[in-house]
Amino acid sequence: MDLFIYSDESGVFDKAHNEIFVYGGLIFLGKQQKDEYIRRYLTAEKVLRGKHTDGGELKASRISNKEKGKLYRSVGGAIKFGVIVNQKNVLDRIFSSKKDKQRYLDYAYKIGLKRALQQLINAGVIGKRVDNIFLYNDEHSTATNGRYELREGLEQEFKLGTYNMQYDKFFPPLFEAMQGLHLEFCDSKKVTLIRAADIVANRIYYMALNRKLENLSGIYISTLP
Repeated sequence: MDLFIYSDESGVFDKAHNEIFVYGGLIFLGKQQKDEYIRRYLTAEKVLRGKHTDGGELKASRISNKEKGKLYRSVGGAIKFGVIVNQKNVLDRIFSSKKDKQRYLDYAYKIGLKRALQQLINAGVIGKRVDNIFLYNDEHSTATNGRYELREGLEQEFKLGTYNMQYDKFFPPLFEAMQGLHLEFCDSKKVTLIRAADIVANRIYYMALNRKLENLSGIYISTLP
């Protein structure tokens, strides 16, 4: 089986002015399921597009809460995951450079996704046999070498395993027989399910900011640090 994972972020990673930062996304079990949700989301967008005659992208930042709710319900049966970073608990030195900030955000994304997949394995939703993981993230200002580092870190967690030199311990990968991990940064205007991930991330961000996470069901959420 192949996994298709679409992710986006919500909020600004800036401790001085922001309380939380969120990654949110969707996990699809195979191409058939992914394609089915593309059709569902495009249908929901088509209904709303008539009200937005400017032809712009239906991003969470520019549509009403009611419209966001309709788009969110169109992916209601899909597996969702999220990572909430409580910025006040993040070490100040992390914010001292762009590279340190990006490394921390990569770590948060990687750990949140790994925990979600581990819970899916434990629940029997997916088995230990996954052939390929295809990851699609919204494109942002990450430098090319930063994208390479993220891909390398994800490959270690899911395909190769990680080694902790301090404790002289090897942590096996989630999917030892996995053939490949593919990471792509996409333009949300062109990739339907990146727009869906934007709506998921926005929903998690809103609920977390307003202390309403208990009302958010059906999402595998991790909180850091």
